[in-house]
Amino acid sequence: MEPAKSARLTGAQKRDRTRERLLCAAHEIFSTKGYATASIEEIAAAAGYTRGAFYSNFRDKTELLLELLRRDSDELDAELQRMLDAGGTREEMQRMALAHYRQSVRRHGSFLMWTEAKLHAVRDPVFREHFNALLRERQSRVKGYVTGLAQRAGAPLHLPADVLAIGLMGLCDGVQFGCAVDPQRITDELADAVLTSYFEHAVFDRMPE
Repeated sequence: MEPAKSARLTGAQKRDRTRERLLCAAHEIFSTKGYATASIEEIAAAAGYTRGAFYSNFRDKTELLLELLRRDSDELDAELQRMLDAGGTREEMQRMALAHYRQSVRRHGSFLMWTEAKLHAVRDPVFREHFNALLRERQSRVKGYVTGLAQRAGAPLHLPADVLAIGLMGLCDGVQFGCAVDPQRITDELADAVLTSYFEHAVFDRMPE
């Protein structure tokens, strides 16, 4: 019997594969070398393509960065939704929330990419408009998560959900920065303590005895 021939990719499938490889290569380069110093030629070469393949999929490096940020945000949102769908007791919900944000804090590659994007947004008003739309969407998702988490845990919020969402996002950014630049001082244990205190006393309103 002759071995089955592998199915040929359609034109659309080839384009999707090329785009995916370019995104993966860019994520790796942005996470290690940085967005500002990465070149289109370098990204294309790392993916196994030429400049022409890059420009067939993206207008420029900025469009590629925005797509990576959007994907990262969607991935985190899916994780949050999975935790809400899982449900559980108040203690279980708190443990799941802490586990998620512990993992989030340790996503150094994504953190560095978002940090560079923030700096780029400060300097580039066109990019800022697109980036702010992403941030507003991310804040809305975290707000919905905090609200849903409190409802399922039976813990009424004593601060507006949007305030808690901004606080949580800012807290995670600060802890991530500390872990990235001073890991000897900002240890995993200290990061856990900061996140635990926020959830216990801000979200779940559990006052210390």
